[in-house]
Amino acid sequence: MSIFLLCLIGSMVGFSRYAQNTIKIEAPQVDNGKKVVVVLPNGKKVFTFDKLLVEENGKLYYKGERNTIDLTGGKVEYKEWGK
Repeated sequence: MSIFLLCLIGSMVGFSRYAQNTIKIEAPQVDNGKKVVVVLPNGKKVFTFDKLLVEENGKLYYKGERNTIDLTGGKVEYKEWGK
């Protein structure tokens, strides 16, 4: 009887480990577009992606996940930055 219980417990532990290793949760791939550099009139640079830039009423805005920044007057340059 004890051998049966040990086999039963061992198979339950083995199955639970197998089930935990087969479940994979992957985040969806987010495509933000090409890398761009926005050069502001004061000479500062903003490194972002082109899909995060929005033009409304003739003004250029950066719309991120939590904030919106006015980049009006800046020149958008398509450049690779970072790695």
